[in-house]
Amino acid sequence: MDITTILGFIIGFGGILGGSMLEGLPLGTIFQSTAAVIVFGGTIGATMVTTPLPQVLIAVKAIPRLFVNSKSNPIMVIRKIIELSKVSRKEGLLKLESYLDDPFIKGDPFLTRGVRMVMDGTDIAKVREALETESQYIEEEESSAAKVFEAAGGYAPTIGILGAVLGLIHVMSNLSDPGKLAEGIATAFVATVYGVGSANLAFLPLSGKLKIKNRSEARIREIVVEGLVGIGQGENPNNIEDRLMGFLNEKERAGMGRKE
Repeated sequence: MDITTILGFIIGFGGILGGSMLEGLPLGTIFQSTAAVIVFGGTIGATMVTTPLPQVLIAVKAIPRLFVNSKSNPIMVIRKIIELSKVSRKEGLLKLESYLDDPFIKGDPFLTRGVRMVMDGTDIAKVREALETESQYIEEEESSAAKVFEAAGGYAPTIGILGAVLGLIHVMSNLSDPGKLAEGIATAFVATVYGVGSANLAFLPLSGKLKIKNRSEARIREIVVEGLVGIGQGENPNNIEDRLMGFLNEKERAGMGRKE
């Protein structure tokens, strides 16, 4: 579980609600159904108009990724590739077939396809081209989810202002009724809070988090491509490891037992 996402929401929304309570503001005044319908309904509608349905569905499916950590990491991938390189160099590429049922490899379709292509003796240039093309497609698809949240974060504040204007219109049309004045003013300000708050505490942060996760996963695919190409070319496992270490930062290299 990615605890930072959960803690971020708790601290962000908790700080705002807690601060409001410290000022003596009743929480009931913040929760306005009218403002919520205007802001969130308008934001979702505008985002759907901007974004094709397939990308919207991709964004919805990407939400769970924001709350869980990736099952693989670059250190684990490099170690597995070095293991494969040693086996293939010693016993031949066909020996890699026994690794297709390895839980680590089987759980990564991209790695599985790459190992199968190398094992089958596919021309190494074609292996690289195929894997890089697939990686680029995956990255573009994943980035579209981040763009959906980014679009929502751009629309929400403006929709919040629209809700505020509607609330003020309601106020102006009921100047003779003091009871409705307070309700209209509350809706106006709460709509602004919903718009600005949802954009800066939810939509834009979620977009940023997805971009970070997408880049992290793209790096792992780059490691896979370089490693499998090295295996296909019959390179020395030590040379492959040295090249793959270039994808790691200092802390990760220490985790590999290597310091540069």
